[in-house]
Amino acid sequence: MIEDVLGPALEVLFCGINPGLYSAATGHHFARPGNRFWPALYRSGFTPRLLAPGEQGGLPSMGLGITNVVTRPSAVASDLTRAELVEGGERLTALVAEIRPKVLAVLGVSAYRTAFARPKAVIGPQEETVAGVRVWVLPNPSGLNAHWPLDRIAGEMRRLRESLD
Repeated sequence: MIEDVLGPALEVLFCGINPGLYSAATGHHFARPGNRFWPALYRSGFTPRLLAPGEQGGLPSMGLGITNVVTRPSAVASDLTRAELVEGGERLTALVAEIRPKVLAVLGVSAYRTAFARPKAVIGPQEETVAGVRVWVLPNPSGLNAHWPLDRIAGEMRRLRESLD
């Protein structure tokens, strides 16, 4: 299990679907080469430079955190069961209620739809909240998500960042 990256007064809590096997082995979120989270975070203006996964501990000082819907690592997110995603949504709701970030940003629309019973959700800001916290759904930054190139992922992250101002 990878430890959550949390801190006080988070602007955004980024939430992956679940750790990949590479991330689980390194202990760092979005660690697999080819994952576009870190480059998109930088290109969107959330960080002043491109961070390496091993620098994740510095995110809370920037008002950012990272968690996952499901804590169990797997080779691919499609290995997760519906029950795991629903249970993960319940865990995530409790975490959000406790730490109260300004925005919960879920990286993966399909996982969000299942975990929170929102079958019609689309990328972008959501009308519904989680524990009273605004929700923004972002594209999954996995290199396997070919429908979303890096520039489009970064563009969606930028929209989220600009909504905070």
